[in-house]
Amino acid sequence: MEPLCALPQAVVVGIGATAVMDLWLLLLKHSGVPTMDFALLGRWVGHLFHGQIAHDAIRRARPIAGELGLGWLTHYAVGIVFAALLVVLQGGAWLDRPSVLPALAWGLATAAAPLLVLQPAMGAGIASSRTPAPLMNSLR
Repeated sequence: MEPLCALPQAVVVGIGATAVMDLWLLLLKHSGVPTMDFALLGRWVGHLFHGQIAHDAIRRARPIAGELGLGWLTHYAVGIVFAALLVVLQGGAWLDRPSVLPALAWGLATAAAPLLVLQPAMGAGIASSRTPAPLMNSLR
């Protein structure tokens, strides 16, 4: 299967994988564990449009109109892009006969993105190193 032909299926896989992650976050939240505030993700993306990549502390940055919606949209868009990259790496045929190992390995690999890119850009440091509980924040 050609990568462009596989795009609609990759979108579905990305939405599904992101929704599974959201279920995990919901379980954590109901267990009293603090989770990602997607409004802060939207705030960060909103500031990207104004040329600011990094913040000392995203919570202190100027709020952006519609930041919660922008954060959720970004969250799902990133999930779709990650799924599309998995399909490109595995080949479109993977969608016809998906296997767990490549998906699990790719999921673990993509978990590095927030730790190495998003958290430092939002002021939390690499792997939340600038927070009171870096290990716990990274494991979540």
